[in-house]
Amino acid sequence: MRCFRIAVLCLTLAMPQLPLSMAQSKPTVVPTAPIPPLILAAKKVFIANGGGDEMALGDPIFSGGPDRAYNQFYAAIRNWDRFNIVSSPADADLLLEIRQEVQTVTLGGKGGGSATPLFRLGIRDPKTNALLWAFHIHSEFGMGQGNSDRNFDQAVDRIVNDLRILVTPTPPAVQ
Repeated sequence: MRCFRIAVLCLTLAMPQLPLSMAQSKPTVVPTAPIPPLILAAKKVFIANGGGDEMALGDPIFSGGPDRAYNQFYAAIRNWDRFNIVSSPADADLLLEIRQEVQTVTLGGKGGGSATPLFRLGIRDPKTNALLWAFHIHSEFGMGQGNSDRNFDQAVDRIVNDLRILVTPTPPAVQ
């Protein structure tokens, strides 16, 4: 019992020293990987409709049909005035493909599971069709049509905002 008390006393005295030793170590700086120059230089984009899922539950989960993500994304890019939207992939500097799908996960193999909305934006090189960048935004269904539609709007807004952040150069840090 005495050895146990000594061990607890030693640990108690050592614990306050742990944060100090951790604070003295230098933080690990992970270098930022480059953004493909094609993305930063792009002026003209072609926006492709990658489709949208509807669940077969009678009433649609989201209003607006399977093209809603495409329509909202297209309108947001048009209103942004950063890119000129062209009508042919051959005329574009970048291909932007927006897709909304419902991702299902089965839990435990007993028929239980969940479904969540997933929004994807792929950015491709129009000459090679190589994927240059992608965003995946997970959303959620709401309680009722209005809440689900609001969550849908927020997910599309997040994708547009993530694209804005990607293509907007940040000023260099002041040393």
